Order: sequence, then C-alpha cells, then structure tokens
Amino acid sequence: MTTQHEVNQQQYQDKAKAYLKSAVHAQGVEFGKIGEMLKRQSFKRVLDLGCGGGHVTYHIAPDVGQVIAYDLTAQMVQLVLEQAKERGLNNVMGQQGAAEQLDFADQSLCAVVSRYSAHHWQNVSQAMHEIYRVLKPRGKVIFVDILGNQQPILDTFLQSMEVIRDPSHVRNYSLAEWMTFAERAGFKIEQMDKQTLQLDFSSWVERMQTPAEAVATLRYLQQKASDEVKNYYQIQSDGSFQSEVMYLVLTKPE
Repeated sequence: MTTQHEVNQQQYQDKAKAYLKSAVHAQGVEFGKIGEMLKRQSFKRVLDLGCGGGHVTYHIAPDVGQVIAYDLTAQMVQLVLEQAKERGLNNVMGQQGAAEQLDFADQSLCAVVSRYSAHHWQNVSQAMHEIYRVLKPRGKVIFVDILGNQQPILDTFLQSMEVIRDPSHVRNYSLAEWMTFAERAGFKIEQMDKQTLQLDFSSWVERMQTPAEAVATLRYLQQKASDEVKNYYQIQSDGSFQSEVMYLVLTKPE
C-alpha cells in the first residue's frame, strides 16, 4: 500500500534542481520579512522545514547560528548541503524526515521556517504539535504557503488544479483552518499578512514534469471555469494565474 509520504518522495526525487532554479521559489517579499525577524532575535538553531531547493536556508544562514535543512526527500537535502558548501555557508546541516515526526529533542530549536511545503504534509495538525514540542519557549514559527478559500467554488478549482498538476498535493488550507491549527497546538498568533503569487503556467507545469494529458486537463478546467473563478485567480490566455499567499508568524508562549 502506497502512503502519502511515498507519493511525495516519488514526485520530488528527481526535481531538486528544478526547484533550485525556480524563480518563484528563489524570490519573494517574504524573504525580507523573515530576515528582519531572525536578525532581531539572534537565533542559534533554526529548522528549514520542507526545505525543497533550499532557498530559505541560503537566505537565513548568514543571520543565525545554525540552519537544519529538513525535507522528506533525500535528494532535496543533499542538494541543499552541496549548494550551501558552494556558497560558503558552513553552518548548514541536513536531515531527512517527515514534518509529522521531527527527530529533535524537546525545546531544542529556536525557530522553524516553512515555505511552500505544508500543503504537501500528510497531517498538518500533527506537524504543528511536533513543531510546538521541539521549540523553545518564545520560539518563533514562520509559515509561507498558498491559501485555500472558504468559498467552495474558488477552493474546489484551486485544489483540483493543484492535485492534477502534482499528485502529491494534499491541500491548500484556508486562513481559518490555519488559525485553528495554530491555536489547537498552543501557539500565539503574532502576525498574519497576505500577498499575491504570480504563476507562469508553462514553468509551473514543467517544474513538476506534469504529463501532457494532465496539462490538457488543467487548461480545460481553466477554460470551463466561471467568470468569478477566472477573475479571482486572474487566469490569462496562456494559463498563467495568481494565487493568494499567507505569511504567518506564531510564537510559543513561555
């Protein structure tokens, strides 16, 4: 029986370099926000949870004592370690594992940053409790991820597009769902911002090596969507569109 973790590993085992080179993943206004917060706090040990191509790691390594690049896919972790060495970042460690079972001691991390990863996790609620466990009191968590929507017509469209493009997709959660995850785990919500992500359709599907028949299905869904959906996601003639992104900062109370 294939597990969701195995589906994720199969999807990403040969895509590490594509995510390293991805402009969408390498750029973003959130990097400035993350950097400012980490500089103010002088954190010693930070986890890049779901590191992917390692862009968070490369940005934050100069401002913290140690970064642990952590991902379910071994090839992603290895790529980040190689890139860190090439970039002269000597404070980067690597570890493979799932978000739902963090192999770290209680209260052993100062901060956790997770960017565009949580929508692949098998159980976000469980992962949240694990993050809470491994964080020190007053530790920070920063999440950056595409938001789902509380309006069914908008949410169904987005989730369908995501899973057809990438079968390892689990769910883009709404802001209300994120608030529930955070509060149930015991976190205090410190900051929440929204931003917009522009996605070029061609590079979006090429990065995931989406099969031609799936690409055709994606374009069919876009063409058949209502004007409400087309306007909300700003769907262009070439298939390019935009998504709403959440920037969320949580604090573990003392």
